[in-house]
Amino acid sequence: MAWFILLLAGLFEIAWASGMKASEGFTRPGPTVFTLVTLTISMVLLAIAVREIPIGTGYAIWTGVGAAGTMITGILLFGEPATAARISFLVLILIGIVGLKFVSQ
Repeated sequence: MAWFILLLAGLFEIAWASGMKASEGFTRPGPTVFTLVTLTISMVLLAIAVREIPIGTGYAIWTGVGAAGTMITGILLFGEPATAARISFLVLILIGIVGLKFVSQ
């Protein structure tokens, strides 16, 4: 169950990072509130998950899921470039996430 909670925490990280972009520097109230709420949920879920998962592994996976998902969101929603180099490094992040999961308890 802790791994599922960690995945949810990572998904909420994607949400708050994307909300931060949409808030335009916290100048738009709706996206700002969305960012703060999803940030709080993400942190609480991370804290719950690392009760059972080692903190180093949990934090690395949380940031990896968030970074990879936010990059994909940036490409799909914000028109960021999807160059071969960016996609290649995204794949490396994903390999690291999967690798950490397999070598963890």
